[in-house]
Amino acid sequence: VHIISGTPGRTYDMIGRRALDTRHLELFIIDEADEMLARNFKQQLYDIYRYLPPSIQIVCVSATMSPEVLDVTDKFMNNPVRILVKRDELTLEGIKQFFVAVEKEEWKFDTLCDLYETLTVSQAVIFCNTKKKVDWLTDKMREANFTVSAIHGDMPQRERDLITAEFRNGKSRVLICTDVFGRGIDIQQVSLVINYDLPFSRELYIHRIGRSGRFGRKGVAINFVKNDDVRILRDIEMFY
Repeated sequence: VHIISGTPGRTYDMIGRRALDTRHLELFIIDEADEMLARNFKQQLYDIYRYLPPSIQIVCVSATMSPEVLDVTDKFMNNPVRILVKRDELTLEGIKQFFVAVEKEEWKFDTLCDLYETLTVSQAVIFCNTKKKVDWLTDKMREANFTVSAIHGDMPQRERDLITAEFRNGKSRVLICTDVFGRGIDIQQVSLVINYDLPFSRELYIHRIGRSGRFGRKGVAINFVKNDDVRILRDIEMFY
């Protein structure tokens, strides 16, 4: 075996059971580092690091350089070389971004239905901030005779894989989801992203709208903004 890919927990478990010998490892890559640290994998990464040989090369890949990521690089690396993408390149050229002032939460659903009936898109992703909201919105859309699929972290992995595969193959055109779908999944046909809820952070915003306009294609991002969301929107506008 030349390459081992795994989650921090499973990798550490393999080391503990001596199913993975780390003495001859030459390269250790932490992918999606900011997301791992946000999901409380920090201690598991530290536990793995204790078993790595001193001469190992460490690569830390992260879409955002949060304080937690910088802390890990300081502890794990000696004189690391940092390769940073310019902020203006993160705005994902080719994606047109809009917002719709909905004032109240109750107005979002009617606004979404109006958009759904008027826009012609190949495939679209609709982001909500909670699993409960995904389930609620999916039920409401289906009650209104719209065909949609849904995915979030409480679903079994096999079901999530099946829904993702159907969406990738075009069997499903509209996917309602949480941020579990916001990273690392590239589907060429997605041309529209709707933030039914504005994300909690500007970093998540980039990950979400990045689902549209993949592979150099044009894309559109539409944000539903309530009155109390204006501060978040202004923060996103100033940063990007």
